[in-house]
Amino acid sequence: MNLINIENITKYYTDTPLFDNASFTVDEQEKVGIIGINGVGKTTLLKMLIGAEEPDAGTITRANHVVIRYLSQNPVFQEGISALEAVMEGNRTHDNEWSLESDAKMILQKLGIREYGQKVATMSGGQRKRIALANTLLSIADILVLDEPTNHLDSAMADWLEDYLKNYRGALVMVTHDRYFLDSVSNRIVEIDKGKIYSYQTNYSGFLELKTQREDMELATERKRQSILRVELEWMRRGARARSTKQKAHIQRYEALAAQSGPQRDAQLELSSVSARMGKRTVELKNIRKGYDGKNLIDDFSYLFLKNDRIGFIGENGCGKSTLMKIICGMEQPDSGEMVTGQTIRIGYYAQEIRNDEGAGLAYMKPDMRVIDYIRNTAEYVQTVDGSVSASVMLDRFLFPPEKQYGQLGKLSGGERRRLNLLRVLMEAPNVLILDEPTNDLDIQTLTILEDYLDRFDGIVIVVSHDRYFLDRVVRRIFVFQDRTIRQYEGGYTDYQAKVQEEEGAGGIEAETKTKVQVKEAADGTTLKKIKSRQEKLKFSYKEQREYDTIDAEIAGLEEKIKKLESDMAENARDFVKLNELAKEKEETELLLEEKMERWMYLQELAEKIAAQGR
Repeated sequence: MNLINIENITKYYTDTPLFDNASFTVDEQEKVGIIGINGVGKTTLLKMLIGAEEPDAGTITRANHVVIRYLSQNPVFQEGISALEAVMEGNRTHDNEWSLESDAKMILQKLGIREYGQKVATMSGGQRKRIALANTLLSIADILVLDEPTNHLDSAMADWLEDYLKNYRGALVMVTHDRYFLDSVSNRIVEIDKGKIYSYQTNYSGFLELKTQREDMELATERKRQSILRVELEWMRRGARARSTKQKAHIQRYEALAAQSGPQRDAQLELSSVSARMGKRTVELKNIRKGYDGKNLIDDFSYLFLKNDRIGFIGENGCGKSTLMKIICGMEQPDSGEMVTGQTIRIGYYAQEIRNDEGAGLAYMKPDMRVIDYIRNTAEYVQTVDGSVSASVMLDRFLFPPEKQYGQLGKLSGGERRRLNLLRVLMEAPNVLILDEPTNDLDIQTLTILEDYLDRFDGIVIVVSHDRYFLDRVVRRIFVFQDRTIRQYEGGYTDYQAKVQEEEGAGGIEAETKTKVQVKEAADGTTLKKIKSRQEKLKFSYKEQREYDTIDAEIAGLEEKIKKLESDMAENARDFVKLNELAKEKEETELLLEEKMERWMYLQELAEKIAAQGR
């Protein structure tokens, strides 16, 4: 049965066309994932579905008595309301009167909210979003319309929500950039692209295949059109006499073909490498401890970040991940311990939240500031592999064309603001890049290109994320915040999950890597906790071990090559063309040798530390 029918809608936002004669339907029990680059109108479409906005032209028809519940990106609550009250609000019926409170508490627990009486106004943005999600899930509705439901959920919460929605009996329409989530939950993908709506009766993996087929067909049609145009143009050049009926038809056919436009391609986000050179010393954390209000978040954490490390931090919300990132950035100080930073280190911090107040730090965005001024405040020019590039050109590469560059920040969508903030961080040319929840509000296309960029980034990447796909794609080592300790796992998120399942099957975590908490009862009845923390053992990864085993031979080979080049230069002293080629090759080889020597020193230092802890 058809629940919502959208026919031939047109919608403008200011002067920007979002939809042009587009159509869309929602049927019973469909689970629809809506995707598209930031700013194409995904949230606007959701608001039109629920009746919060109207199209400029076209019709939207809803089935009689259909009940729709909506999760907004930025939910609003009654003043003074508690968490439990907010979840139950609007959900009380005659049938659920006795079970409503227990159901609300169950969902709140699954979403990590345990202080039921806490006022919503005192909670963080992530907690407020989870309370709004709980309220929506608790409702009795024919259609759930969810805008970014996985934002601010840790991995366990995302797994629970995934199972919940897969078993949900009503229809579901959601906007999300979590690719594993989309693939598992959706049975239909809807893509918004240049004002049109394309529907694919499949999950995300199937969508990728079908979209490629659609684009190939469009290209084949365009090649055929161009071929016919060439023939018709040649005929026209030979002097067509327009008096003949057939000749007139030829001319009309040519003009019709010439007037058609070929398939449009999405503007491609371009990320060039803009990192600064890194010296010998990187970043080292030594016995870091940090807590708030008597609660210990980080206890005796030590780690030496190596060149080109790709590190992921995961754990429950509120466990201290963002706090550790701020300590690395120097925005907060540890209660004890030391952080040692090399002189050449330049840290770029992509913050989790963007605020409108100046006290919020690096991610501050003033709504009436112009887009180009926001970037110029960081740098007028930046050095890339293409040479010196201006702020305006970089904005254009980040899908902010000239007409948008002089608009105000307050008019950007949430995803566009996140993309702009990412550009600001990269314009600083960091060699240590910290990304705190980068997948929130960034579209899938931007995430894909960011992942490719990080593959080529010449520096250290530190990621805090609950996005399982992004972690699998980017990181090579994961640290898990768990019971006030931080445990180390090699590989991506899937490798971590496999290791945890293996440990659980073997009877739990081995004693030497597990923090032991001994609880003793004092004479007065109070509980004393004696915490014995053992630092995670340093060890080579598989790749580092192979590199350590072969790097001496590589260095010797480069030294021999330099000697050979010097000998060749002496023999070709009068051949200036050949001499110039040899000199350039020698310079490149010497630079590579210097990099290998620095890498050798790091690996040697790490090997000595590993040997020392074994003694």
